[in-house]
Amino acid sequence: MQALIDKAKVLIEALPYMRRYLDKTIVVKYGGAAQKDEALRASFAADVVLLKHIGVRPVIVHGGGPQIGATLERLGKSSVFVDGLRVTDDETMDVVEMVLGGKVNHEIVELIQQAGGRAIGLTGSDGGMIRTKRRTKDGRDIGRVGEVVGVDPIAIKAVADAGFVPVIAPIGVGDDGRTYNVNADEAAGAIAQALRAEKLILLTDVPGVLDRDGQLVAELGRERARVLVAEGVIKGGMIPKVECCATAVQSGVGRAHVIDGRVEHAVLLEIFTDGGVGTLITR
Repeated sequence: MQALIDKAKVLIEALPYMRRYLDKTIVVKYGGAAQKDEALRASFAADVVLLKHIGVRPVIVHGGGPQIGATLERLGKSSVFVDGLRVTDDETMDVVEMVLGGKVNHEIVELIQQAGGRAIGLTGSDGGMIRTKRRTKDGRDIGRVGEVVGVDPIAIKAVADAGFVPVIAPIGVGDDGRTYNVNADEAAGAIAQALRAEKLILLTDVPGVLDRDGQLVAELGRERARVLVAEGVIKGGMIPKVECCATAVQSGVGRAHVIDGRVEHAVLLEIFTDGGVGTLITR
């Protein structure tokens, strides 16, 4: 009986959050361990379907770096990175489009539909959704790597308004009409801004932002985040994630979260519990 009562308490705790996020857009960047582990894949899909059924409007933006790397390796082509950005020549871009816009995108759509939802796959080049310019790194040409300069959310809204979950591959299009490889975190942040989303959630393979002692920082303002970056406490791959979140909340997104995608049902735990499971980044 106590176990049943505890379940009822969980539902009561979630009730005010359900009211708050009714008909609100939540953008989730899906990648890392959550995208590779079968149990985590299933729990993520269940989270998305539950959100949709209770009246939230989830939008999924996914990565696929490991899958791209594995495909290139099978083709006998090595992956080259400059400060974490994949050097993307024309041949590599063909693989990026095939893997991100094809295989990975279709797998996520099928995953959500197997969990009882309805999803439609898109790429950022559809309808000129994600507009980009060619990115350089310290003056070096790194190929068809795009920097987001704008997002047209019409296609995303049309899919969501029709009752489907949009699943978006981070492929942008430039003024030259060519497609470009876009960092998934950057794409998710830009899409969240264009949709005026209530939340942006980045799934990672770490608990969240950690302090000097390795302890989780539950809440982080933009100014403190800048200080921690300057002091070297926030470093490596966490820097662009925090910068992405800080830019999003500064540009109108309600709140942004960096959460541990290795935790089952991490998305639900972050949205519908008082404590959450990651780092909340606020204005």
